[in-house]
Amino acid sequence: MQTMHEDVSQILYTEEEIQARVKEMGAQITADYEGKSLLIVSVLRGAAIFMADLVRAIDLPVEMDYMAVSSYGSGAKSSGVVQILKDTTSSMEGRHVIIAEDILDSGLTLEFLMETFAPRNLASIEVATLLRKDVTPQADIKCRYIGFECPNEFIVGYGLDYAEKYRNLPYIGVLKPEVYQ
Repeated sequence: MQTMHEDVSQILYTEEEIQARVKEMGAQITADYEGKSLLIVSVLRGAAIFMADLVRAIDLPVEMDYMAVSSYGSGAKSSGVVQILKDTTSSMEGRHVIIAEDILDSGLTLEFLMETFAPRNLASIEVATLLRKDVTPQADIKCRYIGFECPNEFIVGYGLDYAEKYRNLPYIGVLKPEVYQ
Protein backbone atom coordinates (compact mmCIF):
# COMPACT_ATOMS: atom_id res chain seq x y z
CA MET A 1 0.00 0.00 0.00
CA GLN A 2 1.38 3.39 -1.02
CA THR A 3 1.62 6.10 1.64
CA MET A 4 0.82 9.75 1.03
CA HIS A 5 4.54 10.56 1.38
CA GLU A 6 5.20 8.56 -1.79
CA ASP A 7 2.90 10.94 -3.71
CA VAL A 8 5.32 13.82 -3.01
CA SER A 9 8.17 14.27 -5.48
CA GLN A 10 10.13 16.85 -3.47
CA ILE A 11 10.03 18.47 -0.03
CA LEU A 12 10.20 22.26 -0.38
CA TYR A 13 10.03 23.22 3.32
CA THR A 14 10.68 20.83 6.19
CA GLU A 15 8.69 20.75 9.39
CA GLU A 16 11.62 22.40 11.20
CA GLU A 17 11.96 25.18 8.60
CA ILE A 18 8.24 25.91 8.78
CA GLN A 19 8.21 26.04 12.58
CA ALA A 20 11.24 28.35 12.70
CA ARG A 21 9.72 30.75 10.16
CA VAL A 22 6.30 30.80 11.85
CA LYS A 23 8.01 31.68 15.16
CA GLU A 24 9.81 34.57 13.43
CA MET A 25 6.51 35.79 11.98
CA GLY A 26 4.85 35.56 15.40
CA ALA A 27 7.65 37.58 17.00
CA GLN A 28 7.28 40.30 14.36
CA ILE A 29 3.50 40.44 14.85
CA THR A 30 4.04 40.65 18.63
CA ALA A 31 6.32 43.66 18.15
CA ASP A 32 4.00 45.34 15.63
CA TYR A 33 0.76 44.97 17.60
CA GLU A 34 1.76 45.49 21.21
CA GLY A 35 -1.10 47.17 23.09
CA LYS A 36 -3.62 46.71 20.25
CA SER A 37 -6.80 44.66 19.99
CA LEU A 38 -5.79 41.93 17.56
CA LEU A 39 -8.10 39.56 15.69
CA ILE A 40 -6.60 36.81 13.54
CA VAL A 41 -8.94 35.41 10.89
CA SER A 42 -8.07 32.04 9.40
CA VAL A 43 -9.17 31.16 5.93
CA LEU A 44 -10.46 27.61 6.30
CA ARG A 45 -9.47 24.94 5.73
CA GLY A 46 -5.98 25.38 4.39
CA ALA A 47 -4.76 28.03 6.84
CA ALA A 48 -6.06 26.38 10.03
CA ILE A 49 -2.79 24.58 10.83
CA PHE A 50 -0.73 27.68 10.02
CA MET A 51 -2.94 29.91 12.18
CA ALA A 52 -2.82 27.50 15.12
CA ASP A 53 0.98 27.62 15.10
CA LEU A 54 1.11 31.35 14.37
CA VAL A 55 -1.11 32.42 17.26
CA ARG A 56 0.95 30.29 19.66
CA ALA A 57 4.00 32.23 18.46
CA ILE A 58 2.36 35.62 19.19
CA ASP A 59 3.00 36.81 22.74
CA LEU A 60 -0.12 38.99 22.99
CA PRO A 61 -3.78 38.36 23.76
CA VAL A 62 -5.38 37.56 20.41
CA GLU A 63 -8.85 36.57 19.35
CA MET A 64 -9.25 33.99 16.62
CA ASP A 65 -12.05 33.67 14.10
CA TYR A 66 -12.59 31.63 10.99
CA MET A 67 -13.92 32.23 7.53
CA ALA A 68 -14.58 29.56 4.94
CA VAL A 69 -14.38 30.54 1.29
CA SER A 70 -13.98 28.48 -1.83
CA SER A 71 -12.63 29.11 -5.29
CA TYR A 72 -11.39 25.59 -6.01
CA GLY A 73 -14.09 23.04 -5.28
CA SER A 74 -12.42 19.63 -5.47
CA GLY A 75 -10.23 20.37 -8.50
CA ALA A 76 -6.64 21.40 -8.93
CA LYS A 77 -7.38 24.78 -10.57
CA SER A 78 -9.33 27.77 -9.29
CA SER A 79 -12.85 28.15 -10.63
CA GLY A 80 -12.32 31.93 -10.67
CA VAL A 81 -15.39 32.53 -8.49
CA VAL A 82 -14.99 33.04 -4.74
CA GLN A 83 -17.89 32.09 -2.50
CA ILE A 84 -18.31 32.67 1.25
CA LEU A 85 -19.20 29.36 2.88
CA LYS A 86 -18.84 30.66 6.48
CA ASP A 87 -18.41 34.26 7.55
CA THR A 88 -16.70 35.52 10.70
CA THR A 89 -18.70 35.80 13.92
CA SER A 90 -16.49 38.28 15.81
CA SER A 91 -17.13 42.00 15.80
CA MET A 92 -14.45 43.55 13.59
CA GLU A 93 -15.25 47.23 13.97
CA GLY A 94 -12.29 49.19 15.32
CA ARG A 95 -10.13 46.05 15.46
CA HIS A 96 -6.73 45.32 14.00
CA VAL A 97 -7.27 42.28 11.79
CA ILE A 98 -4.72 39.92 10.31
CA ILE A 99 -5.93 37.46 7.70
CA ALA A 100 -3.99 34.20 8.11
CA GLU A 101 -3.79 32.55 4.70
CA ASP A 102 -2.02 29.38 3.64
CA ILE A 103 -0.96 30.51 0.17
CA LEU A 104 -1.15 33.56 -2.04
CA ASP A 105 -1.55 32.08 -5.50
CA SER A 106 -3.65 34.10 -7.96
CA GLY A 107 -4.67 36.41 -5.11
CA LEU A 108 -8.33 36.06 -6.04
CA THR A 109 -9.40 34.86 -2.59
CA LEU A 110 -7.43 37.49 -0.67
CA GLU A 111 -8.62 40.25 -2.98
CA PHE A 112 -12.20 39.12 -2.35
CA LEU A 113 -11.64 39.05 1.43
CA MET A 114 -10.08 42.53 1.48
CA GLU A 115 -13.11 43.87 -0.41
CA THR A 116 -15.49 41.99 1.90
CA PHE A 117 -13.81 43.38 5.04
CA ALA A 118 -13.47 46.99 3.75
CA PRO A 119 -16.94 48.19 4.84
CA ARG A 120 -16.55 46.65 8.33
CA ASN A 121 -14.69 49.71 9.71
CA LEU A 122 -11.52 47.97 10.81
CA ALA A 123 -8.68 49.84 12.54
CA SER A 124 -6.32 48.07 10.14
CA ILE A 125 -6.06 44.96 8.02
CA GLU A 126 -2.97 43.00 7.10
CA VAL A 127 -2.20 39.61 5.58
CA ALA A 128 0.02 36.89 6.99
CA THR A 129 0.53 34.23 4.36
CA LEU A 130 2.64 31.16 4.85
CA LEU A 131 3.48 30.99 1.15
CA ARG A 132 3.51 33.38 -1.77
CA LYS A 133 3.62 31.51 -5.06
CA ASP A 134 5.63 32.83 -7.97
CA VAL A 135 2.83 33.17 -10.54
CA THR A 136 1.74 35.68 -13.13
CA PRO A 137 -0.75 37.21 -13.15
CA GLN A 138 -1.23 37.74 -9.43
CA ALA A 139 -3.51 40.25 -7.74
CA ASP A 140 -1.72 43.20 -6.15
CA ILE A 141 -2.06 42.05 -2.54
CA LYS A 142 0.24 43.64 0.01
CA CYS A 143 1.30 40.91 2.43
CA ARG A 144 2.96 42.32 5.51
CA TYR A 145 4.02 38.89 6.73
CA ILE A 146 5.25 36.22 4.30
CA GLY A 147 6.60 32.87 5.39
CA PHE A 148 8.21 31.68 2.17
CA GLU A 149 8.30 32.52 -1.51
CA CYS A 150 7.54 29.30 -3.36
CA PRO A 151 7.82 28.05 -6.93
CA ASN A 152 4.82 27.61 -9.18
CA GLU A 153 4.28 23.93 -8.38
CA PHE A 154 1.27 22.00 -7.11
CA ILE A 155 2.11 21.84 -3.42
CA VAL A 156 0.55 20.02 -0.48
CA GLY A 157 1.11 19.59 3.23
CA TYR A 158 0.86 21.67 6.40
CA GLY A 159 -2.77 22.46 5.61
CA LEU A 160 -2.50 22.60 1.83
CA ASP A 161 -4.48 19.93 0.05
CA TYR A 162 -5.40 18.20 -3.12
CA ALA A 163 -9.05 17.05 -3.08
CA GLU A 164 -9.05 17.47 0.73
CA LYS A 165 -6.11 15.09 1.18
CA TYR A 166 -2.46 15.63 2.22
CA ARG A 167 -3.26 18.48 4.66
CA ASN A 168 -1.75 16.42 7.48
CA LEU A 169 1.74 16.17 5.99
CA PRO A 170 4.10 17.91 8.47
CA TYR A 171 6.11 19.49 5.62
CA ILE A 172 5.28 21.25 2.35
CA GLY A 173 6.07 19.28 -0.76
CA VAL A 174 5.43 19.07 -4.49
CA LEU A 175 2.67 16.64 -5.44
CA LYS A 176 3.56 14.29 -8.27
CA PRO A 177 1.63 15.26 -11.44
CA GLU A 178 0.32 11.74 -11.96
CA VAL A 179 -1.63 12.10 -8.70
CA TYR A 180 -3.71 15.11 -9.80
CA GLN A 181 -3.83 14.82 -13.58
